[in-house]
Amino acid sequence: MSDIKSILEKSEGLSGYRVTESATKSYELFFVHKKLETVRSTDTVASDVTVYVEHDGSVGDATFHLYRSMTDEDIAAKIREATARARLVFNKPYELAPEGTLEAKLPTDLDKFAPEELGRMIADAVFTADTIPGGSINALEIFIYKTDSRVINSRGVDKKQTVNRVMIEAIPTFTDEKQSVELYEDYRFTKFEPEKITAEISAKLKQAADRVKAEKLPEGRTINVVLLPEEIESLIWELAWDCNYQTIYSHANLHTAGDDLQHGDGDKLTITMKSVVEGSERASFFDDDGATLKDTTVIKDGIVAESFGSIRFGQYLGVEDPSGALGCIRVEPGTLTDAKLQSEPYIECVSMSGIQVDPYNDYIGGEIRLAYLHDGNKVVPLTGISMSAKLSEVLGSLELHEKTEVRGAYDGPVKLLMKNVTVL
Repeated sequence: MSDIKSILEKSEGLSGYRVTESATKSYELFFVHKKLETVRSTDTVASDVTVYVEHDGSVGDATFHLYRSMTDEDIAAKIREATARARLVFNKPYELAPEGTLEAKLPTDLDKFAPEELGRMIADAVFTADTIPGGSINALEIFIYKTDSRVINSRGVDKKQTVNRVMIEAIPTFTDEKQSVELYEDYRFTKFEPEKITAEISAKLKQAADRVKAEKLPEGRTINVVLLPEEIESLIWELAWDCNYQTIYSHANLHTAGDDLQHGDGDKLTITMKSVVEGSERASFFDDDGATLKDTTVIKDGIVAESFGSIRFGQYLGVEDPSGALGCIRVEPGTLTDAKLQSEPYIECVSMSGIQVDPYNDYIGGEIRLAYLHDGNKVVPLTGISMSAKLSEVLGSLELHEKTEVRGAYDGPVKLLMKNVTVL
């Protein structure tokens, strides 16, 4: 890094630069059924250099990849090429992230174990879930990562952070005399909790079994629908992105500070963009610009409160202290309890092809691959159905569960109840 910095500072025509580096060590296990077929370790480094050139009242930038095989002369030549390309870019001027240093580690307990030991314990937790007659885990891949990230720039930024994380990819399968159903499971975490791993895979195996016997609704109906964290996260991100500096600068936002998103008597949304959510692999102390991240509540009690985003677009909007490009999201819990949920029939969506949220056309919906119909007396698995509703009506009447969990970049209620949704 010091060599690259020296070459950049000697280069002509630059008004600034940024270098990002991500060094990742991995330990990977590949199982077919329960047999360990392959063990692999990798050690990779990915580096990018971005140069900035002020010209004609604008600023241009260009980025190139850096390889360990490059000589100083190779790097200097790449810088000259990037400088020429940057002169063809006309952006409104902005300042790079200001001086600051940091060396930190994101919260984790994964580094307490040797990779070999951790891999074995994760595999044991996954295969403990294989208890359903007719069910199996056809394939399992475990990826244990340690990533050291670093950002430097021409204004004195030099920040480093370490992230330890695990990704599990599994294929839970259920087979009977007529057919076989496979599901794909992608589970990620930064804290080792074997009981949660077992519960996650058990739920997927049960879903595979239920897909075999799932029914279609005999006719369409209007009913309450429950979303789980994966779909809740997509909905919440759509609402939050309306408050992003870039969205606002490009005049693509539908709402501004003070607007009420929830005209109704449902639970009020409070959404905070976060730098660190413990348990999330998306947690970070700084963004790709090297800007320190600052938690920002963008929606409070259903009212648009503040905006967030990168320092570039924050400066364009005249924001005095931009939040940085925050990657995690926190939703405060609501009043919904399991007992209250059971008081009316509802459909719980456990697998969708991807929820569709279109604020511009006031729409929310999507194809449901597996759901459970709770009618008060029995639970019936459903497949081959779809749902649709007006987003404004959903927001006005939604109810949020009192319990929360971390899933991906999301930290919030385990369930979200949408009322009077059309299901076909």
